[in-house]
Amino acid sequence: MSATEPQLSDGGASGADASPQPSAGKPQKVGGALTRYRIMAFTTGVVLIAGCIALIVKAIHPDGMEPLTGILWVLHGYLYLVYVISVADLALRVRWPLVRIIPIALAGTIPTMSFVAEHYVTRRVRADLAR
Repeated sequence: MSATEPQLSDGGASGADASPQPSAGKPQKVGGALTRYRIMAFTTGVVLIAGCIALIVKAIHPDGMEPLTGILWVLHGYLYLVYVISVADLALRVRWPLVRIIPIALAGTIPTMSFVAEHYVTRRVRADLAR
């Protein structure tokens, strides 16, 4: 029984030490969500630009581009879903209002806007974490 008593007292001491850890853990959790968001914003943006270029090439040469454009748009659709999930994950962790979430999520549908949104989101989240 004496072996369990020190464990309880150590647990109480580590519980007191654990209170600063959630604040230290929060930047790490937000940092991971920010990294996932940045990767998905970049990937979604690149595939969207590739799809737009493929559509332009298809307009010039309609015979040779059909399978590629279809594959690119399906790929963008799936990547966009993952992008929206990463936006929602980050937004929940930093507690953004819906008014801020919607434009960031829609940025993945406009060519090059995911890069712009990623820049501003990263700057804002890092500034918020520095406080």
